[in-house]
Amino acid sequence: MKYFIPLICLLAILSCTESKKQDIEALMAQAQKIHESVITIDTHDDINVNNFTDSVNYTQRLQTQLNLPKMEEGGLNVAWLIVYTGQDSLTPTAYARAEENAMAKFDAIHRLCEEIAPEKIGLALSSDDVRKLHAEGKKVAMIGVENAYPMGEDLANFEKYHEMGARYVSLSHNGHSQFADSNTGEADSVWLHNGLSELGKKAVYEMNRLGIMIDISHPAKSSIKQMFELSKAPLIASHSSARALCDHSRNLDDEQLLWLKENGGVVQTVAFSSYLNTEKDKKYKAYMKGVYQQVADSLGINWYERSQFRSLSPEQRAEFIENYPRVMAIGKELAATKADAPPAVDVSDFVDHIDYMVNLIGIDHVGISSDFDGGGGIEGWSDASETFNVTLELVKRGYTEEQIAKLWGENLLRVLDEVQAVAQEMQ
Repeated sequence: MKYFIPLICLLAILSCTESKKQDIEALMAQAQKIHESVITIDTHDDINVNNFTDSVNYTQRLQTQLNLPKMEEGGLNVAWLIVYTGQDSLTPTAYARAEENAMAKFDAIHRLCEEIAPEKIGLALSSDDVRKLHAEGKKVAMIGVENAYPMGEDLANFEKYHEMGARYVSLSHNGHSQFADSNTGEADSVWLHNGLSELGKKAVYEMNRLGIMIDISHPAKSSIKQMFELSKAPLIASHSSARALCDHSRNLDDEQLLWLKENGGVVQTVAFSSYLNTEKDKKYKAYMKGVYQQVADSLGINWYERSQFRSLSPEQRAEFIENYPRVMAIGKELAATKADAPPAVDVSDFVDHIDYMVNLIGIDHVGISSDFDGGGGIEGWSDASETFNVTLELVKRGYTEEQIAKLWGENLLRVLDEVQAVAQEMQ
């Protein structure tokens, strides 16, 4: 008998291996089926207007993290393209300069949907538009405004931006605006308004009246509290995660998340590494800093850290924006070949935040965002082509198709419907 023991063990091992292979294949098939059946919505994707021309645009597989070929590859249906303007001084001249930037981004998005690729992507203004375009087999663009700063002090601009397609707006970004204090005040405890300014309070009413979702992802906690108190409609956090798991001022603490639940809103968990796992992110970035510099040196280009961006000249900023995706992509490929590279923040870390917030405030109040081309992207969801991996991880953790549909978009569309219903009542 002793001569048959190794053979029996081998057969058992082979049988176990085959069983595991079948389990993996079944899981993949289940995830793929769910991924293809739900509407996948990413609520935050930054843009560069240079990628919206006749010769260079999103119909091509650019180095950008988001474009139509990558959306197609990853099964991402809806992308909220962002009209973002950085914070500057609170002066008429600076407001005018910022508005010029905002108008260029609005124009770029409309150009993509109306001139460059209307047969491939359409602009949605409501949940009905999203479902209609999706049923037609098209990708969907929606517009979010990150920082109301370009609107200056004219509240009529909210209606102007709404007419141009904006369906969510945040009242501040990295710096206190004329409307609201920013989360960045936590660093030095210097505040401008102690929450919302009088103009900001009027802006909340105006967004409710127009049917614009109020985005709380960047404002200070004091600003957010006042928005909850004043708003007649649900609020959203377009790209934030759980502060209990990662203590960053851009994340929402448990109290804020519970406000969101009570208000009926939704937090769009963001795939931004430093907002997901601080320790892993710091170790990985410290290592990658040298790798990126090595890549830049080999390409003969100047390289800047993201933290330097606000101090760069306009020419240096343009250079950084142009080179950033290329250097990042090559650097990550190079790091993957190095045995000493520390692990990067990944899809598992991302879904940890989804799990936490679902357990705290419920499946109806959590969604998904990437912040692609604005610093977002993690191992496993580094660009839109890898979107399926998020669904796969959710399936692995036992989420049902109905729950995954809510996380990927139904919660966000429900809030949009409710915000627009409030606007109809007010009007």
